[in-house]
Amino acid sequence: MNFIISGKNINVTPGLRTTIENKLGKLERYFTPDTDIIVTLSVEKERQKIEVTIPVKGNIIRSEQVSDDMYVSIDLVEEVIERQLRKYKNKLIAKHQEGGNFQQEFVDLDDSADDGEIKIIRTKRFGIKPMFPEDACVQMELLGHNFFVFSNAETDEVNVVYKRKNNTYGLIEPEFD
Repeated sequence: MNFIISGKNINVTPGLRTTIENKLGKLERYFTPDTDIIVTLSVEKERQKIEVTIPVKGNIIRSEQVSDDMYVSIDLVEEVIERQLRKYKNKLIAKHQEGGNFQQEFVDLDDSADDGEIKIIRTKRFGIKPMFPEDACVQMELLGHNFFVFSNAETDEVNVVYKRKNNTYGLIEPEFD
């Protein structure tokens, strides 16, 4: 695995680098050797944050953890990513997809005792009327939701607006290859 480690408002010391590589190195049993693991460390006041992104065959495995101790954040992020990988593996098997960056042993491993299967428990249907992204944000706020699906009046495509952590808004537009 290729570690790409960077820091924002923090110096990535050899001790931090070693801890990250040892902790996240446990994930090597899941991935092929050429898999990139992008790690960003940051410090804001007393918040020690680690963000880990692992691109895998059209998807992204990602976790962001915050605590008052960077080493605790590293432990937390490793646990969350392992849990995500188990869920993602079940999805791979259910859809009979190719494993991509995953080692075959991981895909073949039977852990049926894991209850990480994704289950859709409710389906909602609603009419979508064309509107502008700004109007969709207003509608989202009126409903008290974190996201809103709508038909973009400018492009006639289905888009999603969502509320970001810093009380700004994001827009997701489809991109067809």
